[in-house]
Amino acid sequence: MQQQNSDKLVTIIGGSGFVGRHVVRALAKRGYRIRVACRRPDLAGHVVPLGVPGQIVPVQANVRYPASVAAACDGVYAVINLAAVFQSSGAQTFAGVHVFGAEAVAKAAKATQAQVFIHMSGLGADDAQSDSAYVQSRGRGEAKARAAYQGAIILRPSVIFGPEDKFFNRFAVMARFSPVLPVIGAATKLQPVFVGDVAEAVARLVDLGVADGKTYELAGPDVKTMRQIMSYVLDVTYRKRLLINLPFPVASLIGTLVGWLPAAPITSDQVEVLKTDNVVSAAAVSEGRDLKGLGVVARGFDGIVPSYLYRFRKAGQFTAPTAAAE
Repeated sequence: MQQQNSDKLVTIIGGSGFVGRHVVRALAKRGYRIRVACRRPDLAGHVVPLGVPGQIVPVQANVRYPASVAAACDGVYAVINLAAVFQSSGAQTFAGVHVFGAEAVAKAAKATQAQVFIHMSGLGADDAQSDSAYVQSRGRGEAKARAAYQGAIILRPSVIFGPEDKFFNRFAVMARFSPVLPVIGAATKLQPVFVGDVAEAVARLVDLGVADGKTYELAGPDVKTMRQIMSYVLDVTYRKRLLINLPFPVASLIGTLVGWLPAAPITSDQVEVLKTDNVVSAAAVSEGRDLKGLGVVARGFDGIVPSYLYRFRKAGQFTAPTAAAE
């Protein structure tokens, strides 16, 4: 880690979350000074040790309140918007965070004359045929960001995995307690991307310092169906569980019934998302708008996921590979 901080200041909106902390680490290693803007900076102390003393400072900002975002972005070299919600609830709605929030951050970046503005979206955000409110809000958010900041860089990652993810970890939790696991969208293809690779891509774009206005699609090297991924989780955790394909109509009904819960296992909108493949387009690959085009060697999940899913085995790290699965 560099001991001499750069004179370039970067604001990361939503920098205390899962992806944010990895982006903070990647930028800190390069010597950037960083403002981690979040709703509760008093709960963001975990990002401070990722840099040298004084390099990383949590500040208060809420994308639903433009004035707070403008203050957090004042005088910066680059602005990165990672704010997102995966379930629309209370004040944290898709429209409020993904659309209104994206526009507020883009306007703040423009007003402060930031050299780079990066907006995190998701694969499929350009799917005009999607019935998912999440996907629709992502697409509208991209449009608002581009309109407010000419040259805005859009990042569309596939499902992001890493030690703190809510993807592989969630399936492993389910496998720990339930003898039967429902598979929604069994044939839907996903291309999981490692959070460290996403963070490296962000850091390289900040290094380039060019507001190129491109849309980058970020994904790992492995394309797997949802059923293959869940089967993989069972293999890694040494569990024997029955996988049952759940038809979309049934899954949607369940999502409607339980989706209002604060920690709902599935919502009807998430079911809609699973109806479409989540993989990098051929156009992005051919035009170099992917990890390879940014010089990042994508890492597959097979070499990383076992390093944090081992804790879901019966005896954790002490479980023998030859032990009978249960």
